[in-house]
Amino acid sequence: MPELPLWLVWVIKAAVIYGALLSVAGLMSLAERKVSAWMQYRIGPNRVGPFGLLQPLADGVKFMFKEELVPAGANPFLFRIAPALAALPAMLAVAVIPFAGEIELFGQRTTLSVTDLPISSLYVLAVGGLGIYGIILGGWSSNSKYSLLGSLRASAQMVSYELSLILSILAVVALSGSLDLRVIADAQQADAALWNIARAPLAFLLFVVCMFAETNRHPFDFAESEPELVGGFHTEYSAMRFALFFLGEYCAMTVMSCLATVLFLAGGAIPFWPDAPWWAELASFLVKMSAFLFLYLWVRWTLPRFRFDQLMRLGWKVLLPLALFNLFATAALMAAGVL
Repeated sequence: MPELPLWLVWVIKAAVIYGALLSVAGLMSLAERKVSAWMQYRIGPNRVGPFGLLQPLADGVKFMFKEELVPAGANPFLFRIAPALAALPAMLAVAVIPFAGEIELFGQRTTLSVTDLPISSLYVLAVGGLGIYGIILGGWSSNSKYSLLGSLRASAQMVSYELSLILSILAVVALSGSLDLRVIADAQQADAALWNIARAPLAFLLFVVCMFAETNRHPFDFAESEPELVGGFHTEYSAMRFALFFLGEYCAMTVMSCLATVLFLAGGAIPFWPDAPWWAELASFLVKMSAFLFLYLWVRWTLPRFRFDQLMRLGWKVLLPLALFNLFATAALMAAGVL
């Protein structure tokens, strides 16, 4: 096989990874309905394609041909760009996720990620946090009380849970001694090393709860809250811009599942197989990521939604003190040589 220039290998890698991300987001829209039907003893989508597998494609075609409406009194420019601002950050955050180790692609040795940064964990937090601006602008520019209330709820929720999320990640960063996600994953694969889910179980629990809140998923989906706010920040949206909000949500769920896999489950590491080839590591990574995605769906169709005051109380009075305690306890145990 002829050796390709490194920049072309990078383009191929980026196209494959981003294509896979969008494919997973589309399949999640199908899995959402299939899992809910399975849990409620219903059939679910089964008309479009074999077993209903082409339902996401049918939904995409429907959205493309639907009429797009802009409410009277809305800010047209902000109203139109808000869905893209909500979806883009999650898509950019996947660039630093290390899906597997080194591979040989078209004669070049490269890693199975779009890029490797020494501060990749900070990059994910910084870029992922920008998605809230799309929600805020979409709610405010719609000229609707329901949309505005939904966007304000989303911003308050993000501020409340971002702190606990960052503190839980800091505990993992302290254990591995690096901000690089690839180094964090590799440190858990070293000889006699435990996965971080065993070394920092409280940090894992905090991270899982916060990742539900950060992605506005049930039981923390107060930004939408259909019984109270009709649809929240996307009430006035239709056609492809409506679909973009959901695409961004599913991409954010996928990125958070990948992040949890890297931080606490050693990425694509396979127990008792330290020298696994890259394709086995990739398969292992996808299985772990899928488990977190299934958890999202399981929780949605199992738990009731909290009240908004309960959400705030949980974030500030329970999770934040626990996150601070976990960080100081981790530092103390490391200083004592236990961890």
